[in-house]
Amino acid sequence: MNLFTESNLSAEVLQAIGDLGFVEPTEIQKQTIPFISTDTRDLIALAATGTGKTAAFSLPILDMIDDNSRKIQLLVLCPTRELCLQITKDIKNYTKYLKNIKTTAVYGGSSIMDQIRSLRDKPQIIVGTPGRVIDMIGRKALDFSEVQWVVLDEADEMLSMGFKDDLETILSETPDTKQTFLFSATMNKEVERISKNYLTNPHRISVGSINAVKKNIKHEYYVVGYRQKKETLKRLIDANPNQYSIIFCRTRMETQEVADFLMQNGYAADALHGDLSQAQRDTVMKKFRLKNIDILVATDVAARGLDVDSLTHVVHFSLPDDPEVFVHRSGRTGRAGKDGISMALIKPEESRKLKQIKSETKIEIEEKKIPTGKDIIKAQVGGVFEKLLTEHEDIFEFDDSLIPDLSSFTKEELVHQLLQFQLKDLATYYKDRNDIQQQEFNTRGDDRGSRRERGRERERNGEKRERRDRNDRNDRGGKPRRKNEDMVRFFFNLGKRDQLKKMDMLEIINKATSKSKKRADIGDIEILDKFSFFEIEKSFKNEVLDGLTSMKFRGKEMRAEVAN
Repeated sequence: MNLFTESNLSAEVLQAIGDLGFVEPTEIQKQTIPFISTDTRDLIALAATGTGKTAAFSLPILDMIDDNSRKIQLLVLCPTRELCLQITKDIKNYTKYLKNIKTTAVYGGSSIMDQIRSLRDKPQIIVGTPGRVIDMIGRKALDFSEVQWVVLDEADEMLSMGFKDDLETILSETPDTKQTFLFSATMNKEVERISKNYLTNPHRISVGSINAVKKNIKHEYYVVGYRQKKETLKRLIDANPNQYSIIFCRTRMETQEVADFLMQNGYAADALHGDLSQAQRDTVMKKFRLKNIDILVATDVAARGLDVDSLTHVVHFSLPDDPEVFVHRSGRTGRAGKDGISMALIKPEESRKLKQIKSETKIEIEEKKIPTGKDIIKAQVGGVFEKLLTEHEDIFEFDDSLIPDLSSFTKEELVHQLLQFQLKDLATYYKDRNDIQQQEFNTRGDDRGSRRERGRERERNGEKRERRDRNDRNDRGGKPRRKNEDMVRFFFNLGKRDQLKKMDMLEIINKATSKSKKRADIGDIEILDKFSFFEIEKSFKNEVLDGLTSMKFRGKEMRAEVAN
């Protein structure tokens, strides 16, 4: 199947995708559409984000749905609200000429009662996030007794976000006779386990390899100390003018800090992370799609479902732990046949992590020098001419007589004056500013600058601990606290304003670690106004992070991060 017209898709579906400009199917579509159209087996499809998976699974199913029945026949589960809405929008576009087929999205962050009312249309297709679908099942608002197809889209991401139990609960509500299609970018142990438990003799399709994403992507890295990362980021943005980019950070706090830094420095940037309200997230994503902002700073999870084909750059402000995530991030640029650039800021002590990424992905990542002020001005001049020579749209009309007499200038003199005017602020900024010293990897996993900074941090923390110990000794009649070096300290997003007390925190920690055979040793708990801190044995770190994702306190989402 080299063209959609060569498939068995109905005339109505072909007309709808023709209106969208679909002519040649992607590789995942070439293999998946004929299989689903003709085979009754379950399916595991491995393909990278942005390869056209929604069309791959939905187009053949649309032709098999009984539009005379008002029962739910197709259930699509996905990890985030954004991806849920994107899939729903795509399916509605594909059913443009199938008037009797209805699709409804159910997701968290919006009124559940409004979504229950929307089910009065009796849709045959439900697209939902696991948490909201579970809520709907609990309210008996969804009946999956006649579901014929279940799609688990971005299965690896759903499992990494802690939806394993929800997925199993939802799948148990569906008939054993259904077909299940599991789409994933990676095949980790949890995805493998889900497939073994809930798929029967599945056919496997694997499109490309981990290398396929990067054919037209240039990979670069810059070694820089932590304290200079933001200034280096600014230089990289200035040295790559006219970019449309996503900057990936590890945590929500880091994401907001980087976005604030860029906005304070005059860039059209904004942040996208889980601490934003749904209305705020929608506003940011709309601004980015419309290019009202050209730099989006995001966490990996928040960027899921953001489908943009024209990104010029991806920046890894912080390296991910998983090499696969590095590939998925980078793969968001270089789409639709265009070239892209992936740039990583790497601390001197991260040489092993970079080596692991190179080894597992087989990506050639070139070390580059941090741009100097002269490099940046040179690039900016090129950027001015790039815009000038490629954008010829006449936006407004004016009387040529308004142009003053310029005959005293040569062409070169005139261009020189215009460039001086255009780039004056940037040139002034870099004129007397020292260039950033290029760092080198430290084979012992540390560099002098970071050692000094950590030393100062230890001193500050030592002073705080000393004050706390002094208070504790007073409380305990002068007995010093036993020091425990095997603790890890967490930041927790709720505090006194959320009516959180120490007993609540203890109960939350114990519940999050309840699956462990031994009881966790809990250290200090500090409840502040808007957030809190707590300590727990290092060996329980991952259990705490995983356990909290599926829990709520007084209806509020809980989040913990390892404190700096």
